Amino acid sequence: MSDIIHIKVADVKPKHKNEHIGYEYLKRELVPKGYGEQSAVSLYEIPPGQAAYPYHYHTKNEESFYIISGSGLLKTPLGERLVSAGDFLFFPADEKGAHKLTNASDEEVLVYMDFDSYHDVDVAVYPDSAKIGIWGKGINKVYRIAEEADYYDGE
Repeated sequence: MSDIIHIKVADVKPKHKNEHIGYEYLKRELVPKGYGEQSAVSLYEIPPGQAAYPYHYHTKNEESFYIISGSGLLKTPLGERLVSAGDFLFFPADEKGAHKLTNASDEEVLVYMDFDSYHDVDVAVYPDSAKIGIWGKGINKVYRIAEEADYYDGE
């Protein structure tokens, strides 16, 4: 059983990720995946014009964002719309919950809290790039959907 967490957010060292053009963030893992059995909580800081992740949805995990400061362009299956400080967003675990949040500002950092349900194993689908990601139980891989194999291939 995990212990109760009581921390100062500013005391949590951020992880910086900047591996691809258009995607960059600072992430403070307040409840890291695997600490609790069913949830993970992180604080994200997204620089102007950047996004944390590509357009995607999960098949098991639900996500909720609370926008603390800044503004973002939210892409969903219903189109794009602006979101800003004080907005709460919920993404169900299916194609209706597909989302991408990009910082819409030229100057201000977008800051939001990300609350995730956590199931080990989860599959994420990336509709724009025709990929799937398999996450958990020691498998953290991304595959192209077009490279589908027959169930008995290689057996």
